[in-house]
Amino acid sequence: MNKIKRIEPGTNQESVWDYPRPPRLERSLKHIRVEFNGVTIAETSRAYRVLETSHPPVYYIPLEDIKQEYLIPGAGQSFCEFKGEASYYTAKVGDKMAQNVGWFYKNPTAGFGVIKNYVAFYPARVDACYIDDEKVIPQAGNFYGGWITHEVVGPFKGEPGTSGW
Repeated sequence: MNKIKRIEPGTNQESVWDYPRPPRLERSLKHIRVEFNGVTIAETSRAYRVLETSHPPVYYIPLEDIKQEYLIPGAGQSFCEFKGEASYYTAKVGDKMAQNVGWFYKNPTAGFGVIKNYVAFYPARVDACYIDDEKVIPQAGNFYGGWITHEVVGPFKGEPGTSGW
């Protein structure tokens, strides 16, 4: 495996290489917004974020801060060794639909119990996600749902050449 060249964080930045494994869960009071087909489908200042080595943060939004009329149960499930079994939501706004735009845990593991029924959205599967009005860059790869902003530096898991990390 090639030696990973960590990007040194600047002022008011974090390196994903300083995030722990197993991941850490922390409260975020930042303004979080998710848009799909011209509609804000989620908006909160009561999110949690999960920080895991080599991954940009993933933001979990409380279900009560999501316009649930735009969510349909999605297909399939997946398993996280740290958080447990995840289920998915598909978004439908007007005539536009996107499969499995977000995931949630009905019964998360003990260390992640506070995010029960919170939803994490994939920035690449909706029109836009924002943190304090900064448009998020989606984490590369189909599987990952990290939110990249100017405050986070990598390199990030999911980019070309990172499959062995």
